[in-house]
Amino acid sequence: MHTVAVLALDRVIPFDLSTPIEVFTRTRLPDGRPGYRIRVCAERPEIDAGAFTLRAHWGLDGLQGADTVIIPGTATPLDPPSPAVQDALRTAAARGTRLASICTGTFPLAATGLLDGLRATTHWLAADDLAAAHPDIDVDPDVLYVDNGRILTSAGAAAGLDLCLHMIRRDYGSAVAADAARLSVMPLEREGGQAQFIVHDHVPAPRGSALEPLLGWLEENLALELSLADIAAHAGTSTRTLIRRFREQTGTTPLQWLHRARVRRAQHLLETTDHPVERIAEQVGFGSPAAFRDRFKRTTGVSPHTYRRAFT
Repeated sequence: MHTVAVLALDRVIPFDLSTPIEVFTRTRLPDGRPGYRIRVCAERPEIDAGAFTLRAHWGLDGLQGADTVIIPGTATPLDPPSPAVQDALRTAAARGTRLASICTGTFPLAATGLLDGLRATTHWLAADDLAAAHPDIDVDPDVLYVDNGRILTSAGAAAGLDLCLHMIRRDYGSAVAADAARLSVMPLEREGGQAQFIVHDHVPAPRGSALEPLLGWLEENLALELSLADIAAHAGTSTRTLIRRFREQTGTTPLQWLHRARVRRAQHLLETTDHPVERIAEQVGFGSPAAFRDRFKRTTGVSPHTYRRAFT
């Protein structure tokens, strides 16, 4: 039987902790036998889980002999794990144990150095912090999970379910994984990635800055076909100066800002109206429905129709 050790760190996120416990505990093989044995491990007998205190049956020695170690997310991801936790994870990796993180559990895993040079993901809200804290990791904020073979990482919340189902499929095949997915009331594979859940807020210019009136004008005129020259002309400046000011005050270019604003408006219309996609494309200023669909999918990872089904 495959042994899964779930490592509970201080300030563990209860949802992330319970996800692998529930999914793996309920996994059954075709002959009815359980597919996994679960251990909840912690550095100390009691762990702060926010709304409650968790008492774990296993210490860090519970990682020994486990086939898989899962690190759930914590509410304080920038706090590094103790040297004892880091050593336990490195020792497990050296033994060939599979390591997997859920949500911000990627941070303690990253602190061990085991993710250096690898692609990884985490909750999209924490992706920039992960990239800044660990520049040797190729952080991909758009996917639900990343499988590097012996080391896997997932995005936030429900993406932990996707990761667990993926590991079950790797361990026992699609039939067992599909049965586990049905018990979890989850599709075995979800369309798109984490990008569809990201709130693509534009970066506002500081109040009273030179760009504030221009950004307000752009928001009011998203339906117009605006070129860089059009925007510069309205701002009364050259395109070169406009690009420089945008980068200084928003961190992006005028056209990139405009594309994001249009997609953001389209998301709102898809969620709150029954307008056809063709009409929404026109309302948010795309030259054709095809161009709109392409830009929307590049930004969110899914088509407008898929987004509407998920978020209406």
